[in-house]
Amino acid sequence: MAIIEIENLKKSYRVYQKKEGILASLGGLFKREYREIHAVAGIDLQVEQGEFVAFLGPNGAGKTTTLKLLSGVINPSSGSAKVMGFTPWRRENAYRRKFALVMGQKNQLWWDLPANESFRLHQHIYGVDPTEFKRTQDEITELLNVQHLLGQPVRELSLGERMKMELIAALLHRPEVLFLDEPTIGLDVVAQHNIQQFLKHYQQERKITILLTSHYMKDVAALCKRVVIIADGLIQYDGSLEGIVDRFSSDKIITLQLAETESFDDFQNLDDVIEIEPPKVKFRVQRDDVPKLLSRILASRNVEDIIVEDPPLEDVIASAFSQVEQNRSDADSLHAEAVS
Repeated sequence: MAIIEIENLKKSYRVYQKKEGILASLGGLFKREYREIHAVAGIDLQVEQGEFVAFLGPNGAGKTTTLKLLSGVINPSSGSAKVMGFTPWRRENAYRRKFALVMGQKNQLWWDLPANESFRLHQHIYGVDPTEFKRTQDEITELLNVQHLLGQPVRELSLGERMKMELIAALLHRPEVLFLDEPTIGLDVVAQHNIQQFLKHYQQERKITILLTSHYMKDVAALCKRVVIIADGLIQYDGSLEGIVDRFSSDKIITLQLAETESFDDFQNLDDVIEIEPPKVKFRVQRDDVPKLLSRILASRNVEDIIVEDPPLEDVIASAFSQVEQNRSDADSLHAEAVS
């Protein structure tokens, strides 16, 4: 059953185009020129109950705008969306009690107060039963191992500890849908891992629906089976994580471990060599060329080990963004030629 349904959703802004110079600025007082920005240009999307979906895209692609629309923070220019049967921008109290939004660069906790004081405020705002509130708080704080920090002012917590508190605050009313916007931004590797493990466990236990935006591909690889890529306000890909590699990457990475007696001199000038660290050499090879390359090397070299793998997910996603940008540039060029 689709718990999030989006049809031709659009959000545009009029931006004032300020010109340089004093005379131009004075002229702008009487006649202003505006430019239309299409943050979300018409997307269609369905998310099933219990899915953990990665919502990816370059900066300015429309990810955060979409989450704000689904949270009811802003109104759309046109189109429709339903989340659990509610229209988000109507801001009904019944809907507010069923979802949560966590933004990695925004705080919802009182900076100078202990986190448990903000938690009690959330309890009253959402009308959570005191017994249920205590049980939920104890459960989540134990999972995140922050019981000893509840009485400490938020401003004294580390960035990773604050993000854990933000997640607790968002989950105290047991939402059915959770929107996460860059939840691990700025965190160190250990803090990222802890947040990932918590989200993975909690989502599996509670079967809640989560829509995640992140620039950290380790978040995506660890948590999401389905990936949606948005660019220029439009959905460019919607499918499995493995499908991204198949669609946007034509390469394989081959690592060979050679015997100590082998020379590496003739590898130095090969274009497809990425790295040479004896006794290992790493190649980037077209998928179709892998069998031919391995056959040639195995026939002439003493190879002790072979690893064939896909390129790093970060590289594949970057390639996907580049292809989308190139397609847009080509389309703009064709349009310009047609107009001229």
